[in-house]
Amino acid sequence: MPKETIEELGPDGLPGHDYFLDAVNHIDEAVANNTIAAGAAKGIIYSLVETLGSMVGDPDLPAHLKSGYMGALDLAVELEAKLSKL
Repeated sequence: MPKETIEELGPDGLPGHDYFLDAVNHIDEAVANNTIAAGAAKGIIYSLVETLGSMVGDPDLPAHLKSGYMGALDLAVELEAKLSKL
């Protein structure tokens, strides 16, 4: 069954939080399957945490987007902590 098509950017010009959740989950799976180097995974997750942190800290970000981004940020921080033990 084909994956549902998701709009790249919302009407406000920002990506949906699903893109960030998918990225974090993809990296987590790649690490579990040993299909990505730990250092590469750490770098990608670090970048995601920094990006999401900047987005969440934006005072002009609408509340409905902020909550979605916060969830993705929390998941990325958890994975970052897990990867730091590798």
